[in-house]
Amino acid sequence: MSKLLSLPFLIAAVSGVAMAVQGTINSSLSQKTSLLSATLVVHIIGTLVALVTVLTRRVPLIKQDWSAVPWYLYLGGVLSVIIVGLVAVSIPKVGVCNATTAIIIGQVSTAVLIDHFGFFGVTRLPWSPWQLLGIGFFAAGAKLLFR
Repeated sequence: MSKLLSLPFLIAAVSGVAMAVQGTINSSLSQKTSLLSATLVVHIIGTLVALVTVLTRRVPLIKQDWSAVPWYLYLGGVLSVIIVGLVAVSIPKVGVCNATTAIIIGQVSTAVLIDHFGFFGVTRLPWSPWQLLGIGFFAAGAKLLFR
């Protein structure tokens, strides 16, 4: 089966849809309240949803050896707050399409570097000239989307 039609790809595509909707909603919330309070409320609600999910699925939190986890793997929470804040600031200024396009260009470019160098303990997947060409075409396509 083609990777393009695989379940992991489709799940990732749904995640992209959720990110675009989330960014739009968070941006509107921050305009009706404030950037920092909207970011806090969004993360409190997310924490509660995660907590309920962990409790209902009976995930063994206490049995985890949290001290064995490398310190940098805990930065996801910090990055989440930064991401929500930056997306909420950028969408009203450049629009959902432009902000999402810039986000995706940043994600793909960074993902190629993470794969190539094996950062954060991921399996190293060296980049190919085709990927670099693809990023170039992607950037050119993004330029066509910018208004």
